[in-house]
Amino acid sequence: MGNPHTLTLTLTLALCLGADAVNPGFVVRLTQKGLDYARQQGMVVLQLQLAKIHLPDFSGSTHVSPLGKVKYSFHSMAIHSFQLPNSQVSLVPKVGLKLSITGGFIQVDGQWKFKTKLHFISGHGSFVLKVQGLSISVGLKLGSDGSGRPTIYPSDCSNHIGDVNVHISGKYKWLADLFHRSIDKALRKAIEKQICPLVSESILQRLEPILQTLPVTASIDNVAAIDYSLTGPPPVTAECVDVQLKGEFFNHVNRTAPPFSPPALSLPVDHSLMVYFGVSEYLFNTAGYVYQTAGRLVFTVTNNMIPKNFSIHLNTSSFGTLIPQISKMYPNMLMKLYITSTSTPFLTMKPGNVTISPMTDIEAYAILPNRTLAPLFLLNVTTTALAKLGVNASRIVGHLEISRVQMALKHSDVGPFSVSLLNAAVNFYIAHIILPQVNAFPPVWGQCPLWLTNRVMELANQRTGLFANQLKWSLTLDRLL
Repeated sequence: MGNPHTLTLTLTLALCLGADAVNPGFVVRLTQKGLDYARQQGMVVLQLQLAKIHLPDFSGSTHVSPLGKVKYSFHSMAIHSFQLPNSQVSLVPKVGLKLSITGGFIQVDGQWKFKTKLHFISGHGSFVLKVQGLSISVGLKLGSDGSGRPTIYPSDCSNHIGDVNVHISGKYKWLADLFHRSIDKALRKAIEKQICPLVSESILQRLEPILQTLPVTASIDNVAAIDYSLTGPPPVTAECVDVQLKGEFFNHVNRTAPPFSPPALSLPVDHSLMVYFGVSEYLFNTAGYVYQTAGRLVFTVTNNMIPKNFSIHLNTSSFGTLIPQISKMYPNMLMKLYITSTSTPFLTMKPGNVTISPMTDIEAYAILPNRTLAPLFLLNVTTTALAKLGVNASRIVGHLEISRVQMALKHSDVGPFSVSLLNAAVNFYIAHIILPQVNAFPPVWGQCPLWLTNRVMELANQRTGLFANQLKWSLTLDRLL
């Protein structure tokens, strides 16, 4: 996947992007602490790039009394050491970031030679150049392109060298000391001239192309994918950057806009952690919409799914104790249930709870000896469920718990009967058979934006805050992928 430090720097800058024009479905808040962590990794990349500074050979002349004109040249120069010990990334509201570096140190080794009008006074030797007090200031303007990918451009750059010292070896080093100011000035100019172009090159030629190839969608299965493109330029404040992503499931084959819009998503005013997550109900509801319209929210229940120790099995004999006419019309036959969602299940997030009220139809059939199905009855079931959300390793997960079930008979092929008699059996089937299938159904609950979540969590190997509207989870993540 490439240099890990480069990828970390890329991710960090990509995380500094979001939008304020369209409500997002998923938000990652990166605070100053998060920037500081990423800065440590990014400085490794920048230091390696700046260490490529090339010092060209240069020559000159000066007048030294009583020798007169002295010609000199410096060549074969190479950077021996490059250090950027102090750096800081600060947030620039409504613009982006400011990278400041101070206390930089460069050591350059090379060769020098000189000659005078007096041919017997000439020589050569080695030298060591020490650059101290190097400071660099770079402004980074953040944005996004039409495809929802991040963009970053250097808006300004300046640098300054505090002190330059040249230490020359050889028996004529005393001569070089007479004109070291000219040498210091020339070398200082040669170095300062290259720093900002190299910084811009590092951003535009190395970082920007990587950002432009970042994926903005991820396939979930053969039905759905998720769109986590940026929704616009970043809202940057003095405390944080909110990464605002579309967070929308869509159909691979026929992508249509969901018939509802994402609600406003707000995160609590808290900046003590490195990274915060905000999850809108829109993300989950678009998943339900995609699988509902694709006809995938259908579950089949057969007798082999019923625990052997349960008193009511899925056959006409067991159901005959509740609906006698079933066992009379279809004696000693197995049954099959089809559970179908009749409308898009909507999840609602409110302070203190997350609820979902799916509406389903239960169609019951008797399995005839020739394996064909004989319709028995059709029930409409309305449930109210509590959804508990959290983070497990590298994914957002959910778990449903039923709190209320209401049933109504829509049609009967075996004559009228009391629905209340089925209540115990249906509640068991829902609690012990249907719910486990729903909770294990990865497209809706287990496969949220994994690509983004995995890589965001690479930055957060300490306590992380997760927010869903006004719900908050504080997590201790010992090791994150």
